[in-house]
Amino acid sequence: PLLPVLLLVPLLGRLGRGAPGQGAGTWSRFARLPYPQDQLFLHDTFPDGFLWGAGSAAYQTEGGWRQGGKGASVWDTFAHRPATPPGAAPPGPVGGDVASDSYNNLYRDVEGLRRLGVSHYRFSLSWSRLMPNGTAPANPAGLAHYRRLLLRLQELGVEPVVTLYHWDLPQALQDAFGGWASPVLPQLFHDYAELCFRHFGGHVRYWLTMDNPYVVAWHGYATGRLPPGVQGGPRLGYLAGHHLLQAHAKVWHLYNDRFRPTQRGKVSIALGSHWIKPQRMTEKNIKECQKSLDFVLGWFAKPIFIDGDYPESMKSNLSSLLPEFSEVEKEYIKGTADFFALSFGATLSFQLLDSHMKFQQLESISLRQLLYWISNEYNNPQIFIVENSWFVSGTTKRDDAKYIYYLKKFIMETLKAIRYDGVHVFGYTVWSLLDGFEWHRGYSIRRGLFYVDFQSHDKKLMPKSSVLFYQKLIEKNGFPPLPENQPIEGIFPCGFAWGVVDNYIQVDTTPTQFLDSSVYVWDVHQTKKLIKVDGVYTSKRKRHCVDFAAIRLQMSLLQEMHVTHFHFSLKWSLILPLGNLSLINHTLVHYYQCFASELLRVNITPVVALWQPMIDNQELPVSLAKYGGWENTETIQAFVEYARFCFTSLGDHVKFWITMNEPSVKNLTYTAGHNLLKAHAKVWHLYDEEFRRTQKGKISIALQADWVEPACPFSRNDQEVADRILEFDIGWLAEPIFGNGDYPEVMRAWLQRINSVDLYNFHLPYFSEDEKKLIRGSFDFFALSHYTTTLVGSEKEDAVKYDHYLEVQMINDITWLHSPSRAAVVPWGLRKLLMWVKSKYGDVPIYVMANGIDDGQNMVHDKLRVYYIQNYINEALKAYTLDAVNLKGYFVYSFNDKTAPKYGLYSYTANQYEPKPSMKHYREIIDNNGFPGPETPELLCPEEVASCAECHFFRTRKSLLAFISFIFVAFIVTIVFITYYSKRVERRYK
Repeated sequence: PLLPVLLLVPLLGRLGRGAPGQGAGTWSRFARLPYPQDQLFLHDTFPDGFLWGAGSAAYQTEGGWRQGGKGASVWDTFAHRPATPPGAAPPGPVGGDVASDSYNNLYRDVEGLRRLGVSHYRFSLSWSRLMPNGTAPANPAGLAHYRRLLLRLQELGVEPVVTLYHWDLPQALQDAFGGWASPVLPQLFHDYAELCFRHFGGHVRYWLTMDNPYVVAWHGYATGRLPPGVQGGPRLGYLAGHHLLQAHAKVWHLYNDRFRPTQRGKVSIALGSHWIKPQRMTEKNIKECQKSLDFVLGWFAKPIFIDGDYPESMKSNLSSLLPEFSEVEKEYIKGTADFFALSFGATLSFQLLDSHMKFQQLESISLRQLLYWISNEYNNPQIFIVENSWFVSGTTKRDDAKYIYYLKKFIMETLKAIRYDGVHVFGYTVWSLLDGFEWHRGYSIRRGLFYVDFQSHDKKLMPKSSVLFYQKLIEKNGFPPLPENQPIEGIFPCGFAWGVVDNYIQVDTTPTQFLDSSVYVWDVHQTKKLIKVDGVYTSKRKRHCVDFAAIRLQMSLLQEMHVTHFHFSLKWSLILPLGNLSLINHTLVHYYQCFASELLRVNITPVVALWQPMIDNQELPVSLAKYGGWENTETIQAFVEYARFCFTSLGDHVKFWITMNEPSVKNLTYTAGHNLLKAHAKVWHLYDEEFRRTQKGKISIALQADWVEPACPFSRNDQEVADRILEFDIGWLAEPIFGNGDYPEVMRAWLQRINSVDLYNFHLPYFSEDEKKLIRGSFDFFALSHYTTTLVGSEKEDAVKYDHYLEVQMINDITWLHSPSRAAVVPWGLRKLLMWVKSKYGDVPIYVMANGIDDGQNMVHDKLRVYYIQNYINEALKAYTLDAVNLKGYFVYSFNDKTAPKYGLYSYTANQYEPKPSMKHYREIIDNNGFPGPETPELLCPEEVASCAECHFFRTRKSLLAFISFIFVAFIVTIVFITYYSKRVERRYK
């Protein structure tokens, strides 16, 4: 419903753009956008003609540092500094000496571009390869190398985007003049650019003078972290930046005056930036964020795109440290870019940004907000993203899931900037085409689409999963809407269970005054109080359900919700404190009886779990927990006796039983799981054989079942990992009950493998044939709790999220919505799970017994719950309607915040319950029985009769009741006739 608001944003955003400082409105604007709609993934395509490309830099990939007459660069010198003790073997490849060996594998790289289907390729020329000493004469071998590359790109129809200088300054110029600290360098750079324009300009339409001058100036000449490693402090860093700006302007004017008329190309400068957000949304913090961007991006962007001078915040804060431009120089520098070339990603963000440049604010990776800021700050320029991506570990080979999801996030944010914010972006360049030397990070990370084994001789390119991702994205020109992503209209069948969950209901057994048998006298003359008369008592009356005020309140809240079912768990540890029938909490049992009967009275079906694990002793009686809990086989029989007591005490009111609710496999040993399965089966058979005929209920187990998706959908390894996790998380308990009576083969095979290879000692017990027979088929339905979806991969990327036991890496898709507790909101995961259950266990009746998300006790986040409920139920409808899943019911977790803080449909403050908007939304779905549309046929469901225990007597004796009614009516009619005729006779007699 808020999509029109989002589509109006581009129009609103264009108003009044252009003056320096207008980017400051970015933070408040994005804080006001509708939540969560603005954060949803945008399924749309990019404008026609959008440019898709990949990039690389000469020093990172070329290698061949002593081949073809190449001279040394400052990076060659920097990388060869002694980093290890004399005589020690180097840990791996040295700098960019060989790197990806692109110098000797030109056609290999171009073949990678052909496979991707890109429209352009950004690469840099090596100044020291074309001019070994930094000045004339030119190196013929270098000229021939780049000419071959350009001709091959032309044959494939790939547009070259050429960077003249990507950090690899000829060492000779550093030695002779001090590099960019010298005012001589701008003219020398002009001469080098003239050579390039003259030799290559006929093949090149897009030129970039240099890459990320901030890194060159600040870390090359101020901090010394990067080549040439000069620790000259801020003054020298700003002087180097001054000369870089002058050099860029000279080259732009050179091209504009001498080459543009014939070559008709465009020239810009690749500027790198971070993004920053305020710690709190205050005017002061926003000014500090603006200042942070001024000091990094604005340092070079404002002179070029606005007025030829530095940002005011820099001039006022740096004073004499910042050089000054003359008025002539300002005019010369202003406007020296034909488009805005942006570099954003791992090179600068969180890597090379000094902490003091953040001005005590928080760094972020929001490309969309940066694009909007640039558009507002610099006259709405045409923006070309010439470098963007993230990185993976240097040990990651070809399943680079983390890289894919960052890429997906950045590209999606670019699409939103275009479609929602009206930003003019015309091209995107992923970094990089292939793995290479990653500057100060060396070979510890990888950023390529193609994998390179740096230890191999031939340096073959092997496509990673990200190649397939990017290739398909280019083919589709974005993320077009897919039928499976669209909501459907329709309704659920008659009798569909609409429920809500409260793991443990609010139990308040405080006796009312009507149960007090004492006699009181009211002292009306003095104290005005009731005085107890000692030794005098009235007869005690029987307890009644109306004595529990807490039950009446909960019934009214549930009725307000319009649910048909209510799911809660009993407390074994409180009902039988000693774990056996020697001590029974009759008061609590009576409370549960009253609660269930009151539910039936208001036409709500109670769904009752016998046991649900909790933190304290797993909610087992202390005597059982003390002796091992489910590790001890005696707990099995104790559970059977407890169940027998519950069926006997509550069975007249409860027709929908759960033996065990969400037993956590994360906290179960294999022995405990073994005993738990046998206990469930014994209880199921107990009910089936002794109680089902008279109580006519149903019973099963409820399993927690979050979906697991392979992080790289194109990877067989990741698919195997996902299948393995599903079997360990769900199949462990489900397969014996719903399948063949034994554990999944995948589990047993995996444990045998790791026990033999890694010397583990994990023993998965065996069932006897009788036990298999006992367990197999011990269900009436499949009940599952589902909350989220997890991505898993086979490549170890993050040690914190890597499970060595199952050899699985947990991955996060950062484009997904997340709750305050970081639970991912992935509605389609529920549909996939339901289809998986059907495919494995047949057409079993399925209940989604719990589904919900936290809100951080923030009403803004309740909007996320509204979205969550709406879309998860719609995916459930797809499973029922499109996939023929035998879905019988859906329950929201949870009832209220008092018993489940942050998850409730009712908030609870100051002893008051208030319905949240999500409750009202759920109620509306219940009232509609789904999502009916204009074409949805009307479903006429018979009126359901309240299933109360007191009514059972009458419903089972309908013939007798009819006969009695007939006799009663006949008796009344007879009396009426007798009276009537008696009066007539009496009148006649008179």
